[in-house]
Amino acid sequence: MSRKNRPWLFYDTTASVCTTCLRQVEAKIVIKDNEVFLDKWCPAHGTERVLIADDAEYYRLGREVYVKAPEMPDQFNTRMVHGCPYDCGLCPDHMQHSCLSVVEITEHCNLRCPVCYAESGPEKQNHRTLAEVEAMFDAIVANETEPDVVQLSGGEPTLHPDFFAILDAAKARPIRHLMINTNGLRIAREPEFVAQLATYKPGIEIYLQFDSLHDDVLQQMRGADLAAIHERALANLEAHGISTTLVMTVKRGVNDQQIGEVIQHGLKYRCVRGVTLQPVSDAGRNLDFEAARHRLTISEVRRRVAEQSGIFTLDDIVPVPCNPDTLAMGYAVKLAGEVLPLTRHLGPEALLAGPRNTIVFERDPAMKEAVFKLFSTNHSPVSQANCLSALLCCLPTIAAPDLGYENVFRVLIVQFMDAANLDLRALKKSCVHFAQPDGKLIPFEAYNLFYRGERAVKTREIQAEIAAATERRR
Repeated sequence: MSRKNRPWLFYDTTASVCTTCLRQVEAKIVIKDNEVFLDKWCPAHGTERVLIADDAEYYRLGREVYVKAPEMPDQFNTRMVHGCPYDCGLCPDHMQHSCLSVVEITEHCNLRCPVCYAESGPEKQNHRTLAEVEAMFDAIVANETEPDVVQLSGGEPTLHPDFFAILDAAKARPIRHLMINTNGLRIAREPEFVAQLATYKPGIEIYLQFDSLHDDVLQQMRGADLAAIHERALANLEAHGISTTLVMTVKRGVNDQQIGEVIQHGLKYRCVRGVTLQPVSDAGRNLDFEAARHRLTISEVRRRVAEQSGIFTLDDIVPVPCNPDTLAMGYAVKLAGEVLPLTRHLGPEALLAGPRNTIVFERDPAMKEAVFKLFSTNHSPVSQANCLSALLCCLPTIAAPDLGYENVFRVLIVQFMDAANLDLRALKKSCVHFAQPDGKLIPFEAYNLFYRGERAVKTREIQAEIAAATERRR
């Protein structure tokens, strides 16, 4: 008697939440025709299947190769009471410290973007007080001692009435690198503002919204013609040599064929240290979004980088070990007018006893640690250059130059999960956390889905259900 086989490979089990009711549900990871799916089942709302990777080989790299021991914060901030994701944060069940801590200083913005996880806009006038912001900084320092990267966000943070006092407060603390998440309008329009920003160098970086070079696309993503604004902002940043990362929210069928164009554009500027690509997630305000038409996985974005950039290959974009399910990264250096991709020389073929066998890093713990350190989100441009220079000196097949931060160019893919593709195993490894004035640090996805604004009401309802069920069991 022959038995029937299921038409897919059962790879792993995990947990998620029901997209409808946000209750925790069982889930499994299955592989079919080289695609990876998250299969969920809710007793109340039935089954869901969500594509989480279209390249099973790449997905398995993040699960089986680029894996490092979790790094703990100096302290935890909440107790384990209701279970993940209802105890944030950080609770002792969380598996990663804060590589990047986000401090939202205002809900006010001078745009009302159709895509905005914070749902900010001109109509919102709420600003965090300076005392609240300082409490958020202190919460980060308490957890990290010397935080690697702190990002000011909003809304539009440059509109905060105490903006430069906030920068001073950050500089008064042992924060290694300060990042400003901005749409660039004020940077484009006020050269004197940029000149004042430049006085905070070198430990400052502009995280510049940059979804496209074309106004028709920017109208769809941001509701405004911003191409000329972006160019003036970049010109002002270039004039003052302020480190800048271009940040592209990527939406299938809207701007996913422009990834290479944005990367090539960034390479024209000495001040641009890289491009961050964020596949659109269904959180906050997300107008005209249909998952089947617009959602992209990391492996799809990685392939577009390889196809469009003219620089990077698939081997150059690898999982980031602190959270390989949601982060991927590749490096190049700019030398003598040339752009040289480097990650392929540090990939699994070279580092895991592959055919080139340059270095077998599994046999060299120090080398393994150096690789994992490089491929982390907690780098400033200066620390990226220093780390990359040190690592290249250990690779005998590469002529390692002395690198400055103006030589390093990084492409980072950051996928923020939403309720549909949320894998609680991956959420527990989140290293991007929102700081709160009460001392909590809440993982990015958890905050947007369960704790931001009115969503906290639903979360309290779920917590009460869990507490009642727990009491009955006692």
